[in-house]
Amino acid sequence: MESYSGPLFGDRSLYKAALGELHFGQAANAHTYISWRSYSKLAMASNVHQPWLLLLLIVLLPAVAANPVFDENYAPTWGADGYHLVNQGTEVRLTMDKNSGAGFGSKLSYGSGFFHMRIKVPGGYTAGVVTAYYLSSDPDSGNHDEVDFEFLGNVDGKPITLQTNVFVNGHGDREQRLGLWFDPAADFHDYKILWNPYQLVVFVDETPIRVMRNMTGRVPEYEFPAKRMRLRASLWDGSGWATDGGRTKIDWNRAPFTAAFRGFGVDACANTSATPCGSPDLWWNARRYRRLSAEQRAAYENVKNTYMNYDYCTDKDRFANGNVPAECSYD
Repeated sequence: MESYSGPLFGDRSLYKAALGELHFGQAANAHTYISWRSYSKLAMASNVHQPWLLLLLIVLLPAVAANPVFDENYAPTWGADGYHLVNQGTEVRLTMDKNSGAGFGSKLSYGSGFFHMRIKVPGGYTAGVVTAYYLSSDPDSGNHDEVDFEFLGNVDGKPITLQTNVFVNGHGDREQRLGLWFDPAADFHDYKILWNPYQLVVFVDETPIRVMRNMTGRVPEYEFPAKRMRLRASLWDGSGWATDGGRTKIDWNRAPFTAAFRGFGVDACANTSATPCGSPDLWWNARRYRRLSAEQRAAYENVKNTYMNYDYCTDKDRFANGNVPAECSYD
């Protein structure tokens, strides 16, 4: 997602505009920054002298600079034995061996938002190992909604595959797979989901890799996630399908496998919110987040043409009479 340039809020106060700039700087990139271009725009748009605004930004910065710790928004869901899930405050490590994997989830559920996590997946021989970061409604089976990042491990010397999937009312089979333009085991990267009433966009760092527009009510049989969902993450044994269609299994002699997670802030409409989750007052529902920008569209098309190696929308043989789902015509 492009760097936020600081909206001018019309008759809203300069204070709110400056605070909004700082808030998005933290949300969009999972670490805090100040856009000095935005600071200049805000200063010129006001009758307040720039030194006053600079002081305001400096005063506000400590309030948003601290990275939220894991326990503020998340809790372990399984493997919380002090080994398979290690909570270091601003970083959590999940470890899998033959005895167990591990997972965690958000304490609240959400109806819209901009979700983000910095992840470093296991490296080396990881065939059969699945590192997952996803949104899922309760219960997370049956007629549920879900949006997945799944990193599928591989043998030595072969790249990890990133698979995304979307479930609506329990209907899945919307897999897309790509080879990333970097090694996700070498360092932390940002993995993000923008979900609002207008579109669902999945990002790797700043690059859109998947888009699903909300055309419900306008296109027959069109499906779009609408249930409140929780954020979840896990490290688990996917030997039955993850690598070479399940032909290559986990080698437990290579265990343990460890994934690390950072960035536990949540910018979303919680089930405790008094504001409707579709409200335009929530920044991720604003007009600029209802469609991709021209630059984002170009980056997305490049991903599809260069890095995507499987797309359910082009796999007509798996659908009855070759009729792919309705959303395939509207990304």
